[in-house]
Amino acid sequence: MTSPDWLTLNHVWLPYTQMKTAELPLPVVSAHGARLQLADGGELIDGIASWWTACHGYAHPYILKKVAEQLEKLPHVMFGGLAHEPGYRLAERLAAALPGDLNHVFFTESGSVAVEVALKMAAQFWLNQGQRRTKFVSFRHGYHGDTFATMAICDPEEGMHKTFRGVLPEQFSTELPNSKENLYQLDRFLERNRTEIAAVVVEPLVQGAGGMKFHDVAVLNNLRSQCDRYDLLLIFDEIFTGFGRTGTMFACKQAAVTPDVICLPKALTGGTMPLAATVASEKVYQGFLSDDPDAALMHGPTYMAYPLGCAAANASLDLFESEPRLRQVAMIEAQLKDELSPCKRAPGVKEVRVKGAVGVVQMDRPTNSLELRTRFIEKGCWIKPFGDVIYLTPPFVIEERDLSSLTRSIDEVLNGR
Repeated sequence: MTSPDWLTLNHVWLPYTQMKTAELPLPVVSAHGARLQLADGGELIDGIASWWTACHGYAHPYILKKVAEQLEKLPHVMFGGLAHEPGYRLAERLAAALPGDLNHVFFTESGSVAVEVALKMAAQFWLNQGQRRTKFVSFRHGYHGDTFATMAICDPEEGMHKTFRGVLPEQFSTELPNSKENLYQLDRFLERNRTEIAAVVVEPLVQGAGGMKFHDVAVLNNLRSQCDRYDLLLIFDEIFTGFGRTGTMFACKQAAVTPDVICLPKALTGGTMPLAATVASEKVYQGFLSDDPDAALMHGPTYMAYPLGCAAANASLDLFESEPRLRQVAMIEAQLKDELSPCKRAPGVKEVRVKGAVGVVQMDRPTNSLELRTRFIEKGCWIKPFGDVIYLTPPFVIEERDLSSLTRSIDEVLNGR
């Protein structure tokens, strides 16, 4: 491939990349549906949906139309002391879509910051009551972001932030309560440390960037019961799982569990604009109401709830209401189960698992991700393995034949074809 003249590594610092040995990334010039168009005229079927964001596919005409209309009227205005309809309408719609009394929406621009705000809410909730609870409980294989506080609650041993051990504020990391033994151990741990703990943080049903690990609804029910028993807040990080990815609009709905705080970015705008939301329950919100100005939540991103992003998010919610997204997810789930199953017989495969529009081939050891990615590209597919997993999280609008191309390429590559 001949690279365009603008594509160099002279000035750009790429994510999760050792720049000394980095290769040039693939130049994309446009995208539509589930396909990426490359600068040389080639095309790739996207099996990742741009880190799980493009749930409606790329360049959905309805979202583009609504963003263009908003761009003509009001691209941005500060959210402090001024108001605009797209932001207020979006907050109302999110509150209506979420379970229980998750009614108070705080907007940010990214998933990491959304979780950061959730942690800040939890810690200050207790400070406002005169209790100094500064610790958080998170779980092995968990991943919650790349900012300073969120790194501290990622898996400290196997996660990508292990370099920062001893630098980050120490938190509690333990096993998910997915067995009787783990449940008992967590219960004893929470009982001993309850006065230090502000909240328990979990990715419901699927731990995404920590290895696409699945757990069932009983884990979430147990966590809710334990947090209630020991008077702890419960935070659900639905950055990956929210907006249909696991088969329901939000993963927490499958367990009929309402957390005290929920984090909602990634697919919020359908993959068109950076926007995130941290939504608090009535209990948490009431903990900040006071005659004391210092009891307020002192946080305010510059582009918080910017109108363009809110217009895209409102358009995305319109599509969930008007187009059969969750039915499409169910069809993707059935196809992934059927077509990834033969991979179980491939060399080095430990397990195949599927949940909603998430398909995972678990290897028995870490792979050469770059080599595998190159072979997938040769087959016309954008699949980005990491660690010991090869996974698919396609746009919900992907055509059946394109999804078959993705699953077939995984089977062929693993079998050396």
